[in-house]
Amino acid sequence: MSIKNVKIFLISVLLFSLQQQTGAQSYRKIENTAFERGEKLTFRVYYHSALTGKVTAGEAGLEVKPDAVTRNGRPVYHLVGTGQSKGAFNLFFKVDDRFESFVDAEGLFPWYFIRRTREGGYKKDDEVTFRQNQGIAVSRNAVKKVPQNTQDILSVFYYARTLDITGVNPGESFPLSFFLDDSVYVSKIVFLGREEVKTSLGTIRCLKFKPMVIKGDVFSEPYPMQLYISDDANRLPILAQSAVIVGSVKMELISFKGLRNPFSSIVPADYRQIANPKKK
Repeated sequence: MSIKNVKIFLISVLLFSLQQQTGAQSYRKIENTAFERGEKLTFRVYYHSALTGKVTAGEAGLEVKPDAVTRNGRPVYHLVGTGQSKGAFNLFFKVDDRFESFVDAEGLFPWYFIRRTREGGYKKDDEVTFRQNQGIAVSRNAVKKVPQNTQDILSVFYYARTLDITGVNPGESFPLSFFLDDSVYVSKIVFLGREEVKTSLGTIRCLKFKPMVIKGDVFSEPYPMQLYISDDANRLPILAQSAVIVGSVKMELISFKGLRNPFSSIVPADYRQIANPKKK
């Protein structure tokens, strides 16, 4: 083989290799009309038991940071979820949690996840790098093979908000997978139907779901929770209520800003009351 032919052969091999790499790095595209940068949601958390009655246990937040950032050369959403216990609840079960996820803006899969958990005497810190083109998740303690587009426990919620439920009937479910504690969990969320829910914001038309959770020290059965999502384009979490080992917990949306779409699921009379409160 002549030198010229060798060069042509090598160039051909290189081009083929580049084409293969490009193909391996083709990512999914998700149509997201539910949220955008700058969205901020605040929740009040209640705990109820026969011993304590109803007490405000804490406050939680979900935020899509307003800054445009990149990861691996691609635009991402910087998601932050927080939860803190309040008042007397700190005396017997103090909580101070923070989760962050850097999620591909086009594919809504995570590139990087940060966890800081403080719950009673339990403490857990972790960072996970998702090598989506290789199907690998690298945490502080392990390197694990994961299915393509595996979510973390924060990004999975935002991805779920984009699911199309047009034509879905009560009883049908959606599969969801996420990476937590160096393991992949396959869960699902069951659609129960539509219902109006009275909250501190007013009466809101909602989609009702039953998500499957991890059984353990907190939840004794796989479907203990009911989740109410606004029946509009925002797909806002309005209310979550659940029975736990002792008592029950409820988390309710109390304020919001930076919505991508009009909050059209709230009953109009209640919306006018929020938008134009009477002066005292």
